[in-house]
Amino acid sequence: MTMIVEEPLFDYISADTDYEIKKGECLTVLKKIEDGRFDLILTSPPYNVGKSYETKTSIEKYLETQEEIIDELVRTLSDKGNLCWQVGNYVDKGEVFPLDIFYYQIFKKHRLQLRNRIIWHFGHGLHASNRFSGRYETILWFSKTDDYIFNLDNVRVPSKYPGKRHFKGPKKGQVSGNPLGKNPSDIWEIIEQDWDKAMWNIPNVKSNHPEKVDHPCQFPIELVERCVLALTEENSWVLDPFAGVGSTVIGAIKNKRNAIGIEKEDAYCKIARQRINELKEGMLKVRPINKPIHKPSGNDKVSRVPEEWLTLNFTNGH
Repeated sequence: MTMIVEEPLFDYISADTDYEIKKGECLTVLKKIEDGRFDLILTSPPYNVGKSYETKTSIEKYLETQEEIIDELVRTLSDKGNLCWQVGNYVDKGEVFPLDIFYYQIFKKHRLQLRNRIIWHFGHGLHASNRFSGRYETILWFSKTDDYIFNLDNVRVPSKYPGKRHFKGPKKGQVSGNPLGKNPSDIWEIIEQDWDKAMWNIPNVKSNHPEKVDHPCQFPIELVERCVLALTEENSWVLDPFAGVGSTVIGAIKNKRNAIGIEKEDAYCKIARQRINELKEGMLKVRPINKPIHKPSGNDKVSRVPEEWLTLNFTNGH
């Protein structure tokens, strides 16, 4: 069994859990992995926006390179496996290219079947000046076959009306809902502040997020856990081919799954290994799953209208 360090595992990590952060180019490492190993491939690939870890190129060349990687990913996915591909938009000279639309065509060529196009909405991000500010990304969830893993009961959310009953038919008078809760929406955002009235509530990882480390596009662990719990079994193997600082690996081993993360940047590999060590020691800062997003009160200074704005004369009705 390949382990990163020889230390006692934290109480909720199974002693049988196997995991590894593999440093190297994604395509090179993938070619050495056997067919059908993974029940879940979950990642957020580079968006071709010129981050420090990528070289910006044309959208055509970018997708051509990514398709080479996808060829290998599909090969390593088990017949009952799922693939979750989380992307935003590529922007060139002010024009938006929705990456999920481009990627959908590639995955369909490989005969994968789209089960959900999940909209992940968040409240913070870069402010645009010549278009509306982007506040969502998408997760394309594909299965390899019709016989795929899906454990809905692991991720149900509380019903809004648990006492609702059938009003006609043979089940008249019986409770109509599921005692474990309802099926979450394919839009992951907060609806109301109280969790018992909300859908999935997952903020993006920005400067004040407890999980934030030195990575410009960090994956929230809660998002990983939702996918892992629903789309794998205990002891399944999970892969992140663009592992970054290890959030997918952490979300997997935290829930008794095996995991491999591939990452070409040495600095991010070191951070990922350090975060895994902190998880094992019970020291890793993790935003609790289902925690409501903070809503500022009227007493918060930053939530009040600045005094200098009160004297401005708007002519458009605001």
